[in-house]
Amino acid sequence: MDIVRKSAARRRRIQRMLYALGALSVLGTITVGLSRLEPALPTVEKSAVWVDTVKRGQMIRQVRGAGTLVPEEILWIPAATEGRVERILVQPGALVRPRSVLLELSNPELELEALDAKFQLRAAEAEYKDLEVRLESQLLEQKARAASVQAEYTQAKLREDADQELAREGLISELTRKISSSMSEELASRHEIEQSRLEIGSESIQAQLAAQRARIDQLRALYQLRQHQLDSLQVRAGTTGILQEVLVEVGQQLAPGTNLARVANPKKLKAQLRISQTQAQDVQIGQKATIDTWNDLISGRERGNRDGGRGPGGGSPQRRAARSECGWHH
Repeated sequence: MDIVRKSAARRRRIQRMLYALGALSVLGTITVGLSRLEPALPTVEKSAVWVDTVKRGQMIRQVRGAGTLVPEEILWIPAATEGRVERILVQPGALVRPRSVLLELSNPELELEALDAKFQLRAAEAEYKDLEVRLESQLLEQKARAASVQAEYTQAKLREDADQELAREGLISELTRKISSSMSEELASRHEIEQSRLEIGSESIQAQLAAQRARIDQLRALYQLRQHQLDSLQVRAGTTGILQEVLVEVGQQLAPGTNLARVANPKKLKAQLRISQTQAQDVQIGQKATIDTWNDLISGRERGNRDGGRGPGGGSPQRRAARSECGWHH
């Protein structure tokens, strides 16, 4: 029969307690040691690191993007008046001059209005000539009456002077002298009235002629406007350049202000580059740029985007415009 020895069991319990205390002491020491250690330095792959000597100098950051050459000067040609497209005379891609006719429009109502304005102007000019002749004739009649009254007044004045001299010598009666003096005074008054009427008549003639001239000027301006609108049915380029696009078709009815065509100046071009979102933040206004036109490399400078974007450098983050300062031909 086995007999349990109490001393052996007690010894094992004491050993386990000592092991536990030792383990706790070791864990506490490790924890305190780890808490006092500094953070470990980051690590990178050796293949991603360039090992070299640090040097002071300019650091070049290259940003690339695809783009196109677009003209800086573009002229949109609108319709000056209502009309219908009759013919398209020039096709896109052709070189045009300021007087080159691109389209022909038709507007029968406008043609009638221009013809009516022309006839009204001619009628007003004829009325002016007739009025001028009639007023001149009236003025001559007034001058004739004034001259007749002046002659009568002169004769009455001479008779009055003669009668006064005869009356002082007693050759005629006092009554005869008074009669001649009264006639002289009456004719003097008529002479003054006729002179006043003559001056007023001259001023009236000038006023009537001025009113008729103003009406003629008004009709002439209306005729010139209708003629200008009629001439605008021949749609011209207005500048020298390349016809890029015709926006209408034959038979189309147009309203005033409708864009008809687009003409661009091929001598002033700019490069519009599209930069990715991740690289757009590295592009700033004023930085140097090199534009590859497939024929040559053109030095330029980043000018920002002109479409009102709010990305870095004054333009959209996805789009930048760089223009060559020396210029080039497409």
